[in-house]
Amino acid sequence: MFAKNTIAALSLVAAFGPVTALADPTPEMIRSVTPFVGEMAMPLEGEDLRISDIGNTLRFEPIQNFADMFQRDDVVFLMRHGPTDWSKLDIKDVGPTDCEDQRILSDQGHRDMRDFGALMAFNDIKFGQIYVSQWCRNQQTLDEMRAGYDLAEPGLLEGIPTETYEQANLLLSLQGAPDVTSLRDLVSGWDGGDGNGPMLIISHFTNIQELTDFAVYEGEALVLDPKRDNRVLGYVRLKTASPDVGHFEATTQEEVNLDASERAAARPAH
Repeated sequence: MFAKNTIAALSLVAAFGPVTALADPTPEMIRSVTPFVGEMAMPLEGEDLRISDIGNTLRFEPIQNFADMFQRDDVVFLMRHGPTDWSKLDIKDVGPTDCEDQRILSDQGHRDMRDFGALMAFNDIKFGQIYVSQWCRNQQTLDEMRAGYDLAEPGLLEGIPTETYEQANLLLSLQGAPDVTSLRDLVSGWDGGDGNGPMLIISHFTNIQELTDFAVYEGEALVLDPKRDNRVLGYVRLKTASPDVGHFEATTQEEVNLDASERAAARPAH
């Protein structure tokens, strides 16, 4: 069953004028999970990319912001790196490129980020500019997403401007970003570029929380609107995404299960 209010949400685009978008998922590609939560369409058996290859779906919220989140080039996907192995913590003062002494993607994290990329590609969500933290887990996240995109359409991300961006490095760590001023300016300055898709930034929990006041799961992306003072329009993540032990260990299961809209309502205005 498709959400009845999804079509109405398309009218939000009109308020900001026509937008040329390469990323153009349609309302027919989603189904309603709750009045606020939607899931993107899955590949069908017989297509190049099959359900058996993925075994997951993309979940996003809120459905009411579908058009602004997924049909505009002038938004920013601010993403946290994929699921990591919390049995191996970062060594004190480890450098961002010292993969042997820092927390890196778990085996599941590698699979999840490959699935995430494949499902993004299948649902016509492409990027026009990519920035990624130096840290190994962030670089691995992008590598696996690229592999996932290639499952759907080989070479789809080739030629997209990509930059390792030190100001997205783990906040206040060795060689990390001293604050989120540069990150905020990067987001604020995005206007859609050449119209090839939204911007993707792969950063860290602390950076994202400092900038948005949102606590994000590993592998979750917030969609920000530079035209509205970097307002968080919603999130997109794998259906199977869950809280990590490093940043959500004090959170009760009841709190974890709250819809993002309810969690956001409990946060201070920003």
